[in-house]
Amino acid sequence: QVQLVESGGDLVQPGGSLRLSCAASGNRINIYTMGWYRQAPGEQRALVASISLNGRITYADSVKGRFTISRDNAKGTVYLQMNSLKPEDTAVYYCNAKHALVESMNYWGRGTQVTVSS
Repeated sequence: QVQLVESGGDLVQPGGSLRLSCAASGNRINIYTMGWYRQAPGEQRALVASISLNGRITYADSVKGRFTISRDNAKGTVYLQMNSLKPEDTAVYYCNAKHALVESMNYWGRGTQVTVSS
């Protein structure tokens, strides 16, 4: 079992920055692909960024060049640095951990709200 707790969501003006953190406990995250997803009300949850065991990173086209995902396995923490934020980035952001081999071992945090508005 992996427990995930997101933090760092806030109200921020367009063009501003936030750093989200995902603290994991219960198991070592070095055996998981970690990801950030987001979901706005009435919309489908969508992948924002993911980082594999060996550091391979994938970004959604909408955030390339603005967001950076990273992981610190020793601390059991995954980060999402968000720069040049746009109103379209407003959503609940969720942390995800997916086992490298056992795909059914898939865990989610409860989410943290990011609101980008003037």
